[in-house]
Amino acid sequence: MEFDYVIVGGGSAGCTLAARLSEDPTVRVCLLEAGGAGRSILMRAPVGAVALLSGRPKISNWAFRTEPQSGLNGRRGYQPRGKTLGGSSAINAMLYIRGQRSDYDGWAADGCAGWSWSEVLPYFKRAENNGRGGDEMHGDSGPLQVSDQQSPRPISHAFVAAATEMQHRPIADFNRGDNEGVGLYQVTQFHREQDRGARCSASAAYLFPAMGRPNLRVITRAHATRILFSSAEGRPRASGVAYWQGRKDKTVTARREVILSGGAFNSPQLLQLSGIGAAVDLKNRGIPLRHDLPGVGQNLQDHLDFILAYKTRDTDTFGIGLRAGANLLRHIARWRRDGSGLIATPFAEAGGFLKTDPGLDNPDVQLHFVIAIVDDHARKLHMGHGYSCHVCVLHPFSRGCVSLGSVDPLAPPKIDPGFLSDPRDLETLVKGAKLTRAIMQAPAMARYCQRELFMRGDESDAELAENIRARADTVYHPVGTCKMGVDKMAVVDPQLRVRGVGALRVVDASVMPILTGGNTNAPTIMIAEKAADMIRAV
Repeated sequence: MEFDYVIVGGGSAGCTLAARLSEDPTVRVCLLEAGGAGRSILMRAPVGAVALLSGRPKISNWAFRTEPQSGLNGRRGYQPRGKTLGGSSAINAMLYIRGQRSDYDGWAADGCAGWSWSEVLPYFKRAENNGRGGDEMHGDSGPLQVSDQQSPRPISHAFVAAATEMQHRPIADFNRGDNEGVGLYQVTQFHREQDRGARCSASAAYLFPAMGRPNLRVITRAHATRILFSSAEGRPRASGVAYWQGRKDKTVTARREVILSGGAFNSPQLLQLSGIGAAVDLKNRGIPLRHDLPGVGQNLQDHLDFILAYKTRDTDTFGIGLRAGANLLRHIARWRRDGSGLIATPFAEAGGFLKTDPGLDNPDVQLHFVIAIVDDHARKLHMGHGYSCHVCVLHPFSRGCVSLGSVDPLAPPKIDPGFLSDPRDLETLVKGAKLTRAIMQAPAMARYCQRELFMRGDESDAELAENIRARADTVYHPVGTCKMGVDKMAVVDPQLRVRGVGALRVVDASVMPILTGGNTNAPTIMIAEKAADMIRAV
């Protein structure tokens, strides 16, 4: 099979690219996705994320594990990633967060020309169909439906009130370039009548409406195993992709470009399997070298997250038990009727971006207030009702890497986030946890609390640090392993072309040189929107 463009990975970036590139009827586009079609009710109904997140069983989820983390008492972390059309946008909490203006201005200042806030804002707007309408900061005609929550719980409003009692400013829009403050999150959720309250994943927004195009071929259950090459002008040139499907090795050819959109774990893995990476590492693995590119797999960054959890008698939260089950059945009927109620919840209904030191230029922690008890990524369940508040380090100093765990392309990559390898991250998380607990103990929230789980509530800083090492883990925002830039460790240039290799780009969260200050789905879609223009301009 021969196409103009072959895209590897049907996640947020891959769905966006496939839809945008196939708008031109003169080009043929192929999208390869290792998972399935992503149309199940568990993905359409937002509350289904709780079943998909745990990875038990692995429903549309790679359910990766990290290497033992010395900063986390030697524990192996858990890294859920979507394995389906829509990728992680099909299993996430749907939060629409762009990050700070300074994030993108920082990218541009470090040599990523064209990626400043003012230059990426048009692509955020082009992607967006905001239920509040369009203005100088928001779009109202894009594929991605962004809406206010259908029916946030009263306890989520109480969280915002508690934070304001602690002198944190309320904010109505986290996406105008300055996100400091507390409020309810907007979500990637349909707000039109026929789909109201359903998840608007990247596949539902971009790909499914484009599936009828004769120039677009989507191949699911297709696990890419290596990039194919030809030689041109003395350097390797990507010419196609080999993949495994139905117990058979197959290939697809790209006349113009191969584009990797597998994310921060799978894209560097496929590059390394294909002979692109640090020469010494590939030699040690017995992989023939195509191009020595030492930055592949390096620069892994992620938001390390710590959770405070509480039991409550408030039954208007997500709970487990006979009464909670009966309540859930009523909410299913409500969601099917008008798209509202508990089934429409993103779980993380409220939150904020706060400074642990008033002298900081920007927020350094993010809070996610969740209307359920979260314990070990929802893999440990608690009877009754409860609520939680996550706090994560927005701009970690720690760096990790992704390497080959095996030369078997079907084996998972070796993931080492290096959590808390820089002591400054632990200092920030201790301060952030104390700040979070103060909000949870403020009058507006205190009335909901039956008791706190996991901790006493009066720990010293040293005890709190030990609790963090014992319980903290990812909040699902890995980036940076194919970083964009102009230095010797950059994997792609500011046009997202792999350095030293022809007709090969990486378009996903792995190209972020520095992690954005917030959730990463909206920035990933923006990257793909901008990349589509770059590719079409060739």
